[in-house]
Amino acid sequence: MNPEDPLLKILACPLDKGPLHLVVQREALQSPEALYNPRLRRRYPIVDGIPQLLPSSGEQVTEDEHEELIERISP
Repeated sequence: MNPEDPLLKILACPLDKGPLHLVVQREALQSPEALYNPRLRRRYPIVDGIPQLLPSSGEQVTEDEHEELIERISP
């Protein structure tokens, strides 16, 4: 998913309806792209370019993962 994609402006977290942030992949060993809600600390995967935004597809992240994801959020 492209950080300039206009779709990113309208996508919202299925739980709190707030904005999501694109998390870009930096290295091949790290997890793939995802959309992240830092308020609830939930990460939603992007599979084959399609955001998986069902509440059940989101996963809660740990404090360490939260800090890493905040650093990886695309500007």
